[in-house]
Amino acid sequence: MRWDIDGARVPHRDWSRFVEAGGIRWHVQLAGPEDAPPLLLIHGTGATTHSFAGLAPLLADRFRLIIPDLPGHGFTQKLNAPDPDNVAKAVAALLAVLRAEPAIILGHSVGAAIAFTTTAKRLVQPRALVSLGGALLPFAGVGKVYPGLAKALFVNPFMPAFFSFTTRFQSMPDLLKRWTGSHSTREQVAYYERLFRNPTHTGGALALMAHWDLDAIERSIAGVHCPVLLLHGERDKTVPPATSVTVAHRLTQHGTPVEHHGLPGLGHLAHEEAPERHAELVTGFARARGILA
Repeated sequence: MRWDIDGARVPHRDWSRFVEAGGIRWHVQLAGPEDAPPLLLIHGTGATTHSFAGLAPLLADRFRLIIPDLPGHGFTQKLNAPDPDNVAKAVAALLAVLRAEPAIILGHSVGAAIAFTTTAKRLVQPRALVSLGGALLPFAGVGKVYPGLAKALFVNPFMPAFFSFTTRFQSMPDLLKRWTGSHSTREQVAYYERLFRNPTHTGGALALMAHWDLDAIERSIAGVHCPVLLLHGERDKTVPPATSVTVAHRLTQHGTPVEHHGLPGLGHLAHEEAPERHAELVTGFARARGILA
């Protein structure tokens, strides 16, 4: 197994392990004291563990970090029919093999949807959830077109390679900024550029999108009863910031303790832009909930 993707070195490679769970081989990074509260970090569609490269070291002295590549992403093998239920079950299987029960699950974008689904179905019972720009509601005016479009691309075996090929002729800094509203560093852009030029990785991202059910994710909100921290960049162009406002309102209606922060000047990759601010908010939330002393 290569430790790079088209020449891009894996951040914190000394944390990396390969684990067989749920019928697939996972790439997962483990860091922090073994007796610290476990914190599971789940990246969004199209990313890998690298998305937490800046945030993770700021949390590793207080938490036992568990950071996997999602199925079909990075170095983790693909999962047949990666719909919300199957991905949630696969994540739970990984945690079972690692013998880890997360005190907190933190998810970015679709990673937040996985966190909500896993918790709502009682596959894992964390003490709290953290959502970073969570894709938790159907996009206004999109309905089921978004996963339908992804499925149309995914079923064509040439599309992952074509998608990867076309990114070579576009400016990745411009694409990222237009898609996310975030201002990424040169190093962050270079890693995403190499990922999206890899047909296996783009195929995994398209597969996840193609099998996603936004309505099912929305229904999971009612099944979450542990405290929730919602963080959302106010310049997010991928998931509307109003999404977290709506989710906060619904959670409050259900009696779920919730804390919401809009983050001025930050986009969909807010945790990559301002890892220190996110570490401060996550740590403060964990202390307020008695997870950290």
